[in-house]
Amino acid sequence: MVRDPLVYIQKDAEPYLIKVPTGEFPVTAAVVVPDDHDCARYAAVKVQFTAYDAIRFEEALIGTEDLVDFNEGEFFGFNVDAGLGCVLDKETLKHFCAFQDKFHNENPGKNLYDDHFAVLFAANYAENPIYQREAGDWINWKIPGTDYHIPFFQSGFGDGTYPVYYGFDVEGNVCSLIIQFIDIELAYSDEE
Repeated sequence: MVRDPLVYIQKDAEPYLIKVPTGEFPVTAAVVVPDDHDCARYAAVKVQFTAYDAIRFEEALIGTEDLVDFNEGEFFGFNVDAGLGCVLDKETLKHFCAFQDKFHNENPGKNLYDDHFAVLFAANYAENPIYQREAGDWINWKIPGTDYHIPFFQSGFGDGTYPVYYGFDVEGNVCSLIIQFIDIELAYSDEE
């Protein structure tokens, strides 16, 4: 599943309908290189499950989408309200929710981002400053007390709804998951 890790993570969150391999996989970001007017922006993030390239893509769905009123050019996607996205599976979700509960129980009135994640993002910027703002734009966070990792990353232009796609190889097997944050041609074209 793909979610905003600070706002839209709940224990009962539904995963996408299509199953993928479990394990650790490389995550890469396509970055719009900064210019004088803007910072680096993450246009897309890809999780690569196999060594094969995708030849077709389908939107990732959870099964509750309203297809009746769906129009051409629209997408479903996931909601972002804290400027971040993350990728995780059902098992990792359980551990993340347990961490959240423990944090809030032990730190009443504290903010999960400001009082836990902000320092991790800033430290990652200090170690990997290329294509990040000083406060940090990505981390590969290991849930304390577990071996589970969750990649967190900035969400293109911030809050909004972003589509997620499965990539399928020539034999019809899922080989990747793509999160599209920015339609580069649409957002950066000189044409109206």
